[in-house]
Amino acid sequence: MSDKSEPTLAPPGAGLPKVELFVARTLSRWRVWTGSRESFNADFERERVAISKLYRDCDAPFAERRLLIKRLPGMEDSSRNWSVWMTLDHLRIVNRGIANTIRKLAKEIVPEGAASTAAVKPDPAANASVVAAYEASCDAVLAAAAAAPNLRTKARFAHPWFGPMDAFAWHGLAGDHMAIHRAQLERIIEGLRKSRA
Repeated sequence: MSDKSEPTLAPPGAGLPKVELFVARTLSRWRVWTGSRESFNADFERERVAISKLYRDCDAPFAERRLLIKRLPGMEDSSRNWSVWMTLDHLRIVNRGIANTIRKLAKEIVPEGAASTAAVKPDPAANASVVAAYEASCDAVLAAAAAAPNLRTKARFAHPWFGPMDAFAWHGLAGDHMAIHRAQLERIIEGLRKSRA
């Protein structure tokens, strides 16, 4: 039996609208062309600090509440009914995947399987215990990038939206992905605060 209180959203992995996907691909190519290891690290660290400030200001019961928000550019429709903890859980999953991809590509090894946006959705029961694992996943991304002697690898691993990418492109994606979900956290927290008033 379905829960009528659950909103009807596009299925996980449905992707982005065509025009938005074209823009995202263009911006991704620009990022790779203009970025550097240092700028990607700085972007990632800046978003990590901002996200930390957001979740630290939330008490546990507040952060467990799911809130339906308007879809943000770069975010699938199925991702817009999350809690603060669910958002961190998603970032944990993706960061771990990116770190693993960078480590393998840096050794010129193509990871097995295929990257999938449907496979990185969070646990609906995520709670405050996700924080340590999320922070560790951030460390893992930075460590993988730092350990790679060359991020401009010959080996490529395909992103479902951006196609085959080297370790450098995956490193750049990490900060952009954090930025999308930092904006999501801002909307969730703002909406929850308004509902409390």
